[in-house]
Amino acid sequence: MTPQFFLISPAIDDPLAFQPQLDKVLSTGAVAVLLLRVSGENDADIKRKATAMRTHIQDAGVACLIDLPEDARFVARAQLDGAHVLGLKRLGDAIEALKPERIVGIGGLKSRHDAMEAGEQDIDYILFGEPRADGSLPPLEQTIERASWWAEIFNVPCVAYAPDIAAVAPLTATGAEFIGLGPWLFETADPAETLAEIRRIAKEKALARQEALGET
Repeated sequence: MTPQFFLISPAIDDPLAFQPQLDKVLSTGAVAVLLLRVSGENDADIKRKATAMRTHIQDAGVACLIDLPEDARFVARAQLDGAHVLGLKRLGDAIEALKPERIVGIGGLKSRHDAMEAGEQDIDYILFGEPRADGSLPPLEQTIERASWWAEIFNVPCVAYAPDIAAVAPLTATGAEFIGLGPWLFETADPAETLAEIRRIAKEKALARQEALGET
């Protein structure tokens, strides 16, 4: 199984300026989900910017998520596809407000126990290895271990975050359904070409994994 790609955008201040670059990446057809991050002074500002980009994203066949806002109902009012929750504290609120019509996923989990507790609830994915609030990253080996453990045992889809292109192959080998890609993708010389190369690497590694498991 070749993983799909879960893209996390940088914090976007000017949607009109960023849209052409994002459109090129989405036109590859490789992205399944986009966690859209926009900067704003208040909910109204964030809604205006997210709404300006939402149609482009959804028209490309990509699910458009945002980080869970203070008022979860904002997600539906902005006609977004769902929300990403950080940690367990507000997961129940998000599920109550958004399910079953919209996607609810979770990241920022510190332990296997937290992951299992989240997995017992009505979530659509679990994300391992994403950057922390201070920008630091957990060790790649930890992300590989968590994603391998989760993909082998649980039915809820797993997103394994790749901090760079070199991490794509070992994370694909875990069997994770999604590979997470961050703002670093947009810092490469040609993000669309980089994504095409990432997809090639993932397909090659997924095929090798299937052959090793005798699934071909």
